[in-house]
Amino acid sequence: MIAKRSTYFFWIPITPIVQRRLTSFRRNSRGFWSLWIFLLLFAISLPAEFIANDKPLLIRFQGHYYMPVLATYPETTFGGDFETETDYRDAFVRQLIEDEGWMLWPIIPFSYNTINYHLDRPAPSPPNGSNWLGTDDQARDVVARLIYGFRISVLFGLVLTFFGSLIGICIGAIQGYFGGWIDLIGQRIIEIWSGLPILYLLIILASVVEPNFWWLLGLMLLFSWMGLVGVVRAEFLRARNFDFVRAARALGLSDYKIMIRHVLPNAMVSTLTFLPFILTGSVTILTSLDFLGFGLPPGSPSLGELLNQGKNNLQAPWLGFSSFFLLSLMLSLLVFIGEAVRDAFDPRKSLV
Repeated sequence: MIAKRSTYFFWIPITPIVQRRLTSFRRNSRGFWSLWIFLLLFAISLPAEFIANDKPLLIRFQGHYYMPVLATYPETTFGGDFETETDYRDAFVRQLIEDEGWMLWPIIPFSYNTINYHLDRPAPSPPNGSNWLGTDDQARDVVARLIYGFRISVLFGLVLTFFGSLIGICIGAIQGYFGGWIDLIGQRIIEIWSGLPILYLLIILASVVEPNFWWLLGLMLLFSWMGLVGVVRAEFLRARNFDFVRAARALGLSDYKIMIRHVLPNAMVSTLTFLPFILTGSVTILTSLDFLGFGLPPGSPSLGELLNQGKNNLQAPWLGFSSFFLLSLMLSLLVFIGEAVRDAFDPRKSLV
């Protein structure tokens, strides 16, 4: 007999059922194109320092090349008087460099914390040729803050979703596979833990410790893992008495190997359908905390903080509209992707 060759994608075997799910996902045009648009936006935001920055990308001065976006140079390097870091937006420094070279600036010559001191009216200023979406109430460029805010929101959501799902899958697998007292005690602990008021805890801890990205991530990780426990637990409870599990146990396989090799792949089908929606919830949590003032430190690029500025500055509608449209677009794309993934894993929707 001639063995049939397997199809692989990045060392992952593409079985007929996986191929069916991929085809089903591609046929959902709304979810398929939402995935590509989301990946495009995320790819653009990742190198944010090369797109929106108050430092040049490249400088040629006296025959030498410098990359301020990657390294720090004192002002004396370019003929200035001070040993401190060069302020490339200073007119005197720019004249020194342009007299003996040139500077290549990013598309948006502002970082998320750059204050524009050359506004022709008080901040927040409306959109113009320099600030495409205007400035906020501290004269910072809105476009730059949107790019950096989008990146930090997605990264926060991805990290929280990954580690929260990992913990939830492990706990749900242990409860469902062993059952008995382990499952009973675990359920009672989860009921008590889920009843804790998360927002009140954040308010109390925010008055003691200044919140930052990792502090918020760790605190939210204490509660976000409970979303998948019930789904994974139910799948393990259902599959632990199947014939193939009993056969593996009779052959002497350890509980760990049975859980990983035989039961977990069945549980992952329902788990994967929840991941896009968990990511949406994680992004919403960070935005809500920033809007209420209990999120990232002041000055950090945040969509929630920009929404709060729009609420406090109704005379500057560009603040609220820009952050609202970006947040709506991001969450809509994630929801459409989640719907497409859910339909792709639904066994009732088979391809004809």
